[in-house]
Amino acid sequence: MKKLSVLFSVLAAILAVVMCVVVGINYRMMLYGAKSAGYSAPPSAAFLYAIPYLAAILICVVLAVVFGKKGK
Repeated sequence: MKKLSVLFSVLAAILAVVMCVVVGINYRMMLYGAKSAGYSAPPSAAFLYAIPYLAAILICVVLAVVFGKKGK
């Protein structure tokens, strides 16, 4: 069970990095699109992409804690 705990911990860390990259890229695209192409949504709407990532990170952290306690 300890291996599963480590696996889900690493997965949570990877998802956090991917979330930052995706939100950052979409924010930049919406920021420049709002200035040049006249997008109707504000650039802060890019942060909505973080919601599924945050849910997945939370699930991975909970699973890592559960598997970590079962391994003891």
